[in-house]
Amino acid sequence: MKFSKEDFKISESGISSLESIMIGGVKQSILIQSENPKNPVLLFIHGGPSMPVPGVANRGLDYALVTTTKELIKHFTVVFWDQRGTGKSYSKDIPKETMHLKQFISDGLEVTEYLRNRFKKEKIHLVAHSWGTVIGLPLASQHPDKYYTYTGFSQIPSWVENDKLSYKWLLKTAKENNDKKALRELTEVGAPPYLEGFEQWAKIRKWQFKYKSMFYDAGDKKSATFFSGLKIMLRSKDYSFIDIYNSLVRGFKLSYSEKMLEDINTFDFFKEVPLLQLPVLFIHGGKEKHVMPELIQRYYEQLDAPEGKQLLWSDKSSHAFHIDDARENEQRLITHLTRK
Repeated sequence: MKFSKEDFKISESGISSLESIMIGGVKQSILIQSENPKNPVLLFIHGGPSMPVPGVANRGLDYALVTTTKELIKHFTVVFWDQRGTGKSYSKDIPKETMHLKQFISDGLEVTEYLRNRFKKEKIHLVAHSWGTVIGLPLASQHPDKYYTYTGFSQIPSWVENDKLSYKWLLKTAKENNDKKALRELTEVGAPPYLEGFEQWAKIRKWQFKYKSMFYDAGDKKSATFFSGLKIMLRSKDYSFIDIYNSLVRGFKLSYSEKMLEDINTFDFFKEVPLLQLPVLFIHGGKEKHVMPELIQRYYEQLDAPEGKQLLWSDKSSHAFHIDDARENEQRLITHLTRK
């Protein structure tokens, strides 16, 4: 049963607008929320591919899986974007051959230009989570003249290197649980990279899901779960059941094209983005088992960021953030971005 309930309402002098705009030749949806449209603009790029939270579904809802938003919209004009092929931006007419990394980066740049022109801003703030960081980091690297800051939640420096670390963790976990089926299937598929198609790649994802790599239970009933993201969609006054289906099923199938699988298995930010010419903040779950902490630690240490860099940890969280950590992250963003 679907239900709608808002955590906050924006005053008449503010803006709460769900809009459909042409991006990369495809109609895509954005959500703009702000108590003062003259405030600095913050664009948030969601994870996935095809997991649009935070996204358009978050209108009026405080918890957005990685941060809360009720205070954020008092300081910034916050924009959530459902990427091509998911949620409110899904269409059966989107060509599968457009579902590749360069296109998503190009889409992100178009959204950026739309917001800069719409709100008459020289620069905006850029924030991303998980898969969104694979789009966001190249944008920040290639266009530092368009962004004040870059913030990466659960930053992925290299998909392949992360899969290798995850594979080792899965084998270790399966052995500790005497899970013979997991050990057999993981041994059969072998260590990454997985370049032979979706079936091979999906095997490791199956066991990541089984062992809840994205979630950590702090034991206080406020931890994030798979249903945390689903609940946001179910509570949304703007999302229908079809939109949810388009996010979790149709969009998922559309997103993982052959070209996309090649892209995510070949990018390497250690080599491609060794330098960022703008202030950068990374926030990572201290209990993270989906995007391994040692990888972001290594990338952070070698990254050249003359405008300043910071790596912060959320102790109660894995890939999706505990509500207490999400509130702390909101304050971290306000402090960091207003200072910059």
